[in-house]
Amino acid sequence: MNSVEAYKEGKVLLIDKPLNWTSFQVVNKLRWLIRQQFSLKKIKVGHAGTLDPLATGLLIICTGKFTKRIETFQAQVKEYTGTITLGATTPSYDLESEINQTFDISSISLEDIHNNTQQFIGEIQQQPPIFSALKKDGKRLYEYARAGEEVEIPKRTITISEFEITNINLPNVDFRVVCSKGTYIRSLAHDFGKALNNGGHLSALRRTKIGEFSIENAISIEAFETQLKDYL
Repeated sequence: MNSVEAYKEGKVLLIDKPLNWTSFQVVNKLRWLIRQQFSLKKIKVGHAGTLDPLATGLLIICTGKFTKRIETFQAQVKEYTGTITLGATTPSYDLESEINQTFDISSISLEDIHNNTQQFIGEIQQQPPIFSALKKDGKRLYEYARAGEEVEIPKRTITISEFEITNINLPNVDFRVVCSKGTYIRSLAHDFGKALNNGGHLSALRRTKIGEFSIENAISIEAFETQLKDYL
């Protein structure tokens, strides 16, 4: 069913978020497409779990009454694949900011890298990055960061159930991780480098699963637009 009633009653749309789009931009685009298609003044559309602009992959979009399910989807276990680049750190822990420190990686062995994952598996304490949308005293953390203000960020308890290295081509280390809600993969990349007595930052990230939903079943924004038009 691809009617206006279906979107109002509620649909779960699996979208493959493109690089350099914010999750908010994806929601706005889909909302606009649905409104245009069915000549609607308004319709509820929301996403279940933000992806950073530099990340790609699975974004769950809910419409109509299904927006009430967003928190349930957000709480589910997530899987990511990506790349940690060793030998350098950035203030944002990813490529959104410039490299601020470099390190010699010549003494890091492949065995060191594989063994390093073990200390991050299980329930751990993780500090979110300063360049994040979390709030402290009514302000987003990234607002403090951009103003050059130092702020104490409390650690949070997260769970990493799987963390495997899938390929090593130094300085790049490819990985797959399965984790709980609230996990910052950027922070994991930063902490991974620090645990090697080195530096690291996230250079690529793709979300592949949220609960039982998989990227294999997701479609591009362009494909969604085509599906909508095909309805007529």
